[in-house]
Amino acid sequence: MRYFVFFAAVSLFISSLMFATVSRYFYVSAGVFGILVLYGIFDLIQRPHALWRNYPIVGRARWVLEFVRPYLRQYLVESDTDGMPYNREHRSLVYRRAKNVVSVEPFGSHLHFDEERYEWLNHSAAAKVAVHKDMRVDVGGADCKQPYSASVFNISAMSFGSLGARAIEALNRGAAMGGFYHDTGEGAISPYHERGGGDLVWEIGSGYFGCRAADGTFDAEKFRDNAARDQVKMIEIKLSQGAKPGHGGVLPGSKVTKEIALTRGIPQGVSCLSPPAHSAFSTPLELMEFIATLRDLSGGKPVGFKMCIGHRWEYLAMLKAMLQSGIKPDFIVIDGAEGGTGAAPVEFQDHIGTPLRDGLVLARNGLVGAGLKDDIRLAASGKIISAFGLASSMAMGADWCNAGRGFMFALGCVQSLSCHTNHCPTGIATQNTLLQRGLVVEDKAKRVAGYQHNTVRALCEVVAAAGCDHSSELKPCHIYHRISANEARPANEVYDFLAKNSLLDAPDGTYLASSWQSARADSFAAHN
Repeated sequence: MRYFVFFAAVSLFISSLMFATVSRYFYVSAGVFGILVLYGIFDLIQRPHALWRNYPIVGRARWVLEFVRPYLRQYLVESDTDGMPYNREHRSLVYRRAKNVVSVEPFGSHLHFDEERYEWLNHSAAAKVAVHKDMRVDVGGADCKQPYSASVFNISAMSFGSLGARAIEALNRGAAMGGFYHDTGEGAISPYHERGGGDLVWEIGSGYFGCRAADGTFDAEKFRDNAARDQVKMIEIKLSQGAKPGHGGVLPGSKVTKEIALTRGIPQGVSCLSPPAHSAFSTPLELMEFIATLRDLSGGKPVGFKMCIGHRWEYLAMLKAMLQSGIKPDFIVIDGAEGGTGAAPVEFQDHIGTPLRDGLVLARNGLVGAGLKDDIRLAASGKIISAFGLASSMAMGADWCNAGRGFMFALGCVQSLSCHTNHCPTGIATQNTLLQRGLVVEDKAKRVAGYQHNTVRALCEVVAAAGCDHSSELKPCHIYHRISANEARPANEVYDFLAKNSLLDAPDGTYLASSWQSARADSFAAHN
């Protein structure tokens, strides 16, 4: 029985040849069954695949089914709320808002309100009439000479290289249309960012692309030249990212094309290393000095850093360095471990780094407890896609939010999960020019702008329902969190929120006491 299909193919091949004199159409069937026979012979003699060797031809059915399984599941099996990492309901929400189509749902919610971790925002008896406005946040401390007014919803870091040229240009054009910013990712400022004309936040990673010396270290003059561009509004030092925090990377020389080389400032055809950590600084105090240097070299533009929270004492050590040196970043972006638009090792995606909510609360508590929150803006990034996602993060302490995959959906991403293969079917996460051809920049730019505009518009309505005028007025008490089937509490009772200056006045009375004691301004190591 194991060889039944193989022998059947052989018999049909021979029969087709015998009847070929009767009708030429039998030549076609002979060709089809001949190919199957060749596959069967190959399966019998090959060594790597035991299943093919034991079940020639039919053993390949498993490979075919595995290949089509994600597509069959997404389109035929999944319910509207089952899919991961984004379910169909969320994807459809983005598609409709990007196309300026009504995004209301009929007949009630698909969610289970009694499940643990379900959250909602309580409305006010004195709810206000929603005023649809462009909510913005002023970014820039006392040492900043060129403050920036940021939208409350922006495009998160996605590099040219991980995304294709047309996707980058469409995102940036959409940002220009909608008046929000586009984070470059660590792949530097490409010609396609420049074509769009939208505001940029230039991300500086450990590879220092765009400001990289020949030996891979930071080049101040190259940085000065690029930071002086009017399109660059803020500078962001990437300490870590949600998808793979603490993990470096190697861009193989075969992928370093002439265009990538020019954009990143690296030799063409030579493998390029992005180390896990920066070489420009090695202590919290040195990080603050680096921030001051970048601010000076950029002409006083806002400078901050992005991180996925790791060891608590390291983040608190940065706060101590701010207090000791008097140098403060203008903003901090907290990336959740659930973030990530490209590919990363499974262990890093699933089990390394702090999820956004926990990281955001810690970041907020550190800033408030150290008396620094009034001077430093806090942003959140990590699987935020809707107005409620914005509102809940802002209630926990964020001043604005960024999204990556949400804007990819606005470009037309179908969640094929092929970002790492260079075969993205929608031409977004690929360098294949034939696939990129399917992405029409002018059309997709409008959808990027439409998604952002309609999501901020929905945020205005959510904020008004809570009785507030601006998202900055949202507090933890506005968000309720279900902790069991029959109990829910406001977020300020679920999470421990520190009072202003509590880490300075009475740190031993806080849950961060041991971490605060371990933190040192002159070292990222714990001091016990």
